[in-house]
Amino acid sequence: MNIYIYWIIGVFIISMVCGFIFIPIILNFCKAKQLYDIPNARKIHKNAIPRLGGIAFMPSMFIAFAIALSAISVTDKLITVNIWSLYFLISILLIYVMGIIDDVLGLSPLIKFVVQIVAACFLPFSGLYINNLYGFMGIHEIPYLIGFPLTVLVIVFIDNAVNLIDGIDGLAASLSIMALAGFLYIFSSQDIWAYAILIAGLIGVLVAFLYFNLFGDVNKNRKIFMGDAGSLTLGFILGFFCVKYTMANPAVITQHNFDFYIAFTLLLVPMFDVVRVFMVRLLHGRSPFQADKNHIHHKFMNAGLTQHQALACIVALAAAYIALNHFLLMAVSNTYVFFIDVAIYVCLNIALNHAIRKKEATKAQTA
Repeated sequence: MNIYIYWIIGVFIISMVCGFIFIPIILNFCKAKQLYDIPNARKIHKNAIPRLGGIAFMPSMFIAFAIALSAISVTDKLITVNIWSLYFLISILLIYVMGIIDDVLGLSPLIKFVVQIVAACFLPFSGLYINNLYGFMGIHEIPYLIGFPLTVLVIVFIDNAVNLIDGIDGLAASLSIMALAGFLYIFSSQDIWAYAILIAGLIGVLVAFLYFNLFGDVNKNRKIFMGDAGSLTLGFILGFFCVKYTMANPAVITQHNFDFYIAFTLLLVPMFDVVRVFMVRLLHGRSPFQADKNHIHHKFMNAGLTQHQALACIVALAAAYIALNHFLLMAVSNTYVFFIDVAIYVCLNIALNHAIRKKEATKAQTA
């Protein structure tokens, strides 16, 4: 077995252990400082719950990565610190700090949006940008002047998509773990072990977070949310990986063993959800940024499912998209696959709307 596989497993375990150490400390800190996510009409939870779980993500991931990097560098030169690495580190730290400030003090949507744009701009400034769509919608190579704003748009879009779907226990973390596992496979298959090891570290702390988020006891102060520090950090990292894999750069990725659309398939559910929600708000004459309870997890629950049942259905939907697109991309172009994906999502929402109306009609008859 490749030695790096052992390091991927080791980093996963180290990061998970860090998560199990850090999260209880964060919980105790939140209790002492009375830092809670307070329930309101827009939120599903009924209890005041700490929302600083995302603070544990970056330290756990980087501690595990640093340990692995130090050990591997003794016998093997795993990576060199290049301009991409430095700019990525700066941008992700900017998002992480902004998320913490928002969770503790609160920030306006405009400030968060501006910071996201600034952070996303670091990547194309360093030379990392979407420069090829490989025939999607008939588009192939993209010049820098178009690729720059497209890259910023994609990263900010994915960042907000992950942030906005974080509405029920375990959802954002589960979808992120699934997407990260896909990227881990993609990068390890290309022998890009530095990113694979980094991803393993993030998955490890997410597993620890899921334990407290899904199974933690509120009465014992052992339940926690990831907050914006977590969801925005996850979204930005996932957006970075999408751009990293999409960019045509033979010096780093010798060949795309998977169609580039697979990278975005890993995040289709949160991306489709935010587009649908924004469109519905605009059609009803509301601001697309006005929060409501119209996300896909709300629709599953309005149809009669519990939080955990809704979680299972959405994760199954994401897995089904990945499996379906893997086979479809062997037969048809990524443009056709995209329209098939959209059609499936539209049909699902029509079915959910029908189930919700049926449930409401039954409730009205029995009232």
